Amino acid sequence: MSETERIYTVPLKEAWNAQRYRRSERAMMVLKAFAKRHMKAETITVDTTVNEAIWARGIKSPPHKIRVKMTKDDEGAVTITMAEVEAKPETKESKKEPKSKAKAKAAKEESKVEAKAEAEGEPKVEAEKKE
Repeated sequence: MSETERIYTVPLKEAWNAQRYRRSERAMMVLKAFAKRHMKAETITVDTTVNEAIWARGIKSPPHKIRVKMTKDDEGAVTITMAEVEAKPETKESKKEPKSKAKAKAAKEESKVEAKAEAEGEPKVEAEKKE
């Protein structure tokens, strides 16, 4: 048997049925039950990063869902860690600055060059406009 690795989004909504001061504890129980059911394991180890993510907002308000990576080793023990967040690729349109912002940025840079030249005692030099 080889090592199995899966990424799950675990719904922790069930933890909100518990008393207010026991919700994060209940969320940990729900996470372990989910791992036991889906990975068919008896031994479950939760990484500290997952524990901190659930307890980050305190005992009263754990997250409603959490994205985790579950790894099952050869002995059948499961380790739960946080899943890496994939960055969304930027589109061409979002990379481009609007024309008005680009012009304002260019004007700001020109004023900085002129101010620097005055501070050094040099005569003003007109910056070339890029078009």
